[in-house]
Amino acid sequence: SKDLKGAMEILIEQKRQKLSTVEKLDEHMDFASQLIFAQNRGDLTAENVNQCVLEMMIAAPDTLSVTLFFMLILIAEHPAVEEEMMREIETVMGKQELQS
Repeated sequence: SKDLKGAMEILIEQKRQKLSTVEKLDEHMDFASQLIFAQNRGDLTAENVNQCVLEMMIAAPDTLSVTLFFMLILIAEHPAVEEEMMREIETVMGKQELQS
């Protein structure tokens, strides 16, 4: 846990450095950036930021996989919704090949 925490601190510091050099912040305003700016304003401590990012990294894969699983089940159970989704994808993508 100590190694993971140290690695997280390094990543957050790298993100902080990157944010200090970007010209347009709106393109880089993800959740980690919001946390860093909250710390800069004094709303959060460095420990708060580290803990939030660590929890996102640990919890996100599990919750995302469960959410995707249920989304796919619901789509499979509602063919009309699946057809509408496919039409929308085709409208947006046109003849372009879909990629991951």
